[in-house]
Amino acid sequence: MIRFLSLSLGLVMVACTQVSMPEAPEGAQLYTENCSQCHGPSGKGDGPWANDMSPAPSDLTQLSVDGDFPRARVLSIIDGYDRTGLPGQAMPKFGDLLEGDTIPLDVGDGVLTPTPRPLAALLAYLESIQP
Repeated sequence: MIRFLSLSLGLVMVACTQVSMPEAPEGAQLYTENCSQCHGPSGKGDGPWANDMSPAPSDLTQLSVDGDFPRARVLSIIDGYDRTGLPGQAMPKFGDLLEGDTIPLDVGDGVLTPTPRPLAALLAYLESIQP
């Protein structure tokens, strides 16, 4: 009985633990490691590999539309789920960003979607560099 109570208490404590949401600095490191070669250090599409690419990498500082950051669309492009309407398919899928613990993330529809923490961190950074 004591063992059951201890196990139950432990499960309740784990369930009540708050998940820390990633912030822009965590995503900035991932951006530097995975994106800056093409999109540039500031996200303007002017990375060292950009000159040899056709189409040119997107300016990631201009993703917001009328002040609204399209979270679901940006996530689907990064993870390779949906790239409909993009001028090229040269951007690699970033499998490493899809691994690890998941966090509940509102992607813009009010529903909390389990999202790998590295992907959510990169999203936080990209949102932070919008004008």
